[in-house]
Amino acid sequence: MVSAQTSNVTRNVKILLVEDNDISRQLMTDFLIDFGYDVLSLDKATSFASVMEHFQPNIILLDLKLPEIDGFTLLQQLRQKPEWRQVPTIVVSAFAFHADRQRALELGARRYLVKPVKLMELIEALQAETKF
Repeated sequence: MVSAQTSNVTRNVKILLVEDNDISRQLMTDFLIDFGYDVLSLDKATSFASVMEHFQPNIILLDLKLPEIDGFTLLQQLRQKPEWRQVPTIVVSAFAFHADRQRALELGARRYLVKPVKLMELIEALQAETKF
């Protein structure tokens, strides 16, 4: 079981959360900050490249259904830049179809969690992907 006492491990982990739903974004942001993570959240992908350059996250949490640019397109963009390719991406999406999961994983996502996501399952996935 994971506990909030692991915040020593999470303290230096920077998460970029890309989620357009205000409630989901705020809930995940607050939960992850309370757990000790450094979180920057975006409600759309238009500033994604700039944030990647300046924030330099250790991991990305990505919704697939976004306005303007979808999550699949962002996954493709991540794989095109060598310095971004190494940043693990966990998809957190309401798309529950196997084809969506398979496509996201083929485009480089490390994990695929279906909403509504269990918050402790999210923490376990983050910890597994951010072992330094």
